Amino acid sequence: MKRCDLKLYRGYANKKELVVFGHVVKKYPSGDRKYTRRGFRYARTIIELFSVKTIAFVKVTLHVNGQVFETQAEDDGYFRFQVPFEESLPSGWHTYEVTVDDEVDGKKYKATATEEFFLPYKTSYGLISDIDDTFLISHSRRSFRKLFVLLSKNVQARKPFDDVVKHYKLLSFASRTHPQKESNIFFYVSSSEWNLYDMIVRFAELNGLPKAVLKLKKIKSGLDDFVMTGGGSHLHKLRKIHNIINFYPELQFILLGDDSQKDPDIYEEICRTFPTNIRAVYIRQTRKRPKASATLLVKNIQDMGIDTCYFAHSNKAIIHSLEHGIVFQTPAEPAAEIIREVLPE
Repeated sequence: MKRCDLKLYRGYANKKELVVFGHVVKKYPSGDRKYTRRGFRYARTIIELFSVKTIAFVKVTLHVNGQVFETQAEDDGYFRFQVPFEESLPSGWHTYEVTVDDEVDGKKYKATATEEFFLPYKTSYGLISDIDDTFLISHSRRSFRKLFVLLSKNVQARKPFDDVVKHYKLLSFASRTHPQKESNIFFYVSSSEWNLYDMIVRFAELNGLPKAVLKLKKIKSGLDDFVMTGGGSHLHKLRKIHNIINFYPELQFILLGDDSQKDPDIYEEICRTFPTNIRAVYIRQTRKRPKASATLLVKNIQDMGIDTCYFAHSNKAIIHSLEHGIVFQTPAEPAAEIIREVLPE
C-alpha cells in the first residue's frame, strides 16, 4: 500500500449543483505550527510546499449527504467535482468527504479527508477579492522583494493593510434585505499557486478576515517554478471569476482588487460581460499616486452605472460602502462597532 494524501479545498454550492476540488499528493506537509516557524525553518516550510509530488490519474470518490460521485485526478493530481445537488440543506457551511482507494501502475493508494462547502443565503452578496496587495501586503510589483517576504516572514509576521479587515467584516453584513452575520459568500481569487493555500487560510484566520472559498493557480511541484510564484498570465483569474458569476446568476457581486497588476483590466472586462451582476468595484492604490491606466478603467466601470472606489486607504472604502447603501447604516453588532471605530461621533 502506497502512502498518499488528499489535499481538499473549501467548495461551494447553489440550489442545483455542488463544486468541490482538491489534489492527490504523495505527502502533504502537515501541522499548523509550520506556518509560525521563524527564519530558515519557515523558508524550508515554503520550499517544502513547492516540492509536493502529485499523483496522476487516480480514481477519486466524493461522499456528500448520502450521495456518491466518482472522477479521476488529472495529470497534476488535481480533481474537481461539479455534480447535481438538490438537497434541501440550510444556508451556511456543510461538510463533504473524499476518498481514494485505487491502484495505478501497480501501486495501490488509499486516503480519506473531509472539508467544507458553502451554500449562500437567498439575499446574499457574492464578494470576489484578490489577495496579494489587496488585503495582504505582498509587494507584487517587485518580484525579488515579494519572494524575499514569502520566504522570510511567517503568517504572524505578514500584515494586512490598515482597516482592510474592518472593511471586509463590514461587507460580510452587506444584504439586499437585512444584515445577517456571515451570510455572504467570499471568494479569494489569486495568481498565487495552490501550494500556498494553507498559508493564506492561516493568515486570514489569524487576522479575522471572513472565511472564504479560495481559487488559486495551478500547483507547482519543483523549485524551478518557485522563483516565478504568482507570475505569468492572469487569464486564469478572469476565467475563474466568469465561472463563479455564471454559477450564481441570482447574486449581486462586489469585486475587490488593487492596481499593482491586472485587476482593473480584469474587473472592467467582467463588468462589461456581467453589467447587471456587479454591485460595486473596489481598487486599492498601491503607489503614492493613482495609476493613470487604473483611473481610466475605474471611470469606464463607473460609466456603466456600477459603484466604484479607487482608494489609497481602506477607511475611504468603508465610507463608500456606507454612503452608497452597500452596507446598512444601522446593522446589528458587531458591524455597528466597526462603523463606530471608523466613523466616531
